Amino acid sequence: MITKVHAQTERGLHQYVKRAIGAGCSGTEILDALLMAFPALGLAKIVWAADVLLAMKLPEFDLARMGAREWRDLGLLKSIPKGKLHKVERGGRAVFVYRDAEGCRVYDARCPHQGTHIPLEALKGGKLICPKHGWTFDARSGACVAKGDTPLRALEAKIEDGKLLAML
Repeated sequence: MITKVHAQTERGLHQYVKRAIGAGCSGTEILDALLMAFPALGLAKIVWAADVLLAMKLPEFDLARMGAREWRDLGLLKSIPKGKLHKVERGGRAVFVYRDAEGCRVYDARCPHQGTHIPLEALKGGKLICPKHGWTFDARSGACVAKGDTPLRALEAKIEDGKLLAML
């Protein structure tokens, strides 16, 4: 990512930032990496990169929420269908929820490969297929079953007062 900032390659920066987020990095960690490279990059390139990050309009760079993860209400448990994948959007984030007899599992709705948003329409026979490069995930477990090697990012979830909450 730092080399893309050094060369001021916007497309490359987009790609590497999405990969970092898909791998679990927070917006704060990405900014920390940029700032650690300040002596090599200089102020002008750091400012350029910050402008690019803000223009991407990713939730990880929402200045009002940076670093502030919180429990988000995903809805009443009884409204989440059993045995099938359900997509929920809250606070600018989309997640997939799979509910079965064991409980609910919540996954980030972005492909871990390049951060591509996966639509619910990509669900085919219990498998989610990323529309960009075809990475395929098991809808129940989030495991990557074809093309790639990284599962969907699992999010911490709990049930409280009949509601499903996830840490977003």
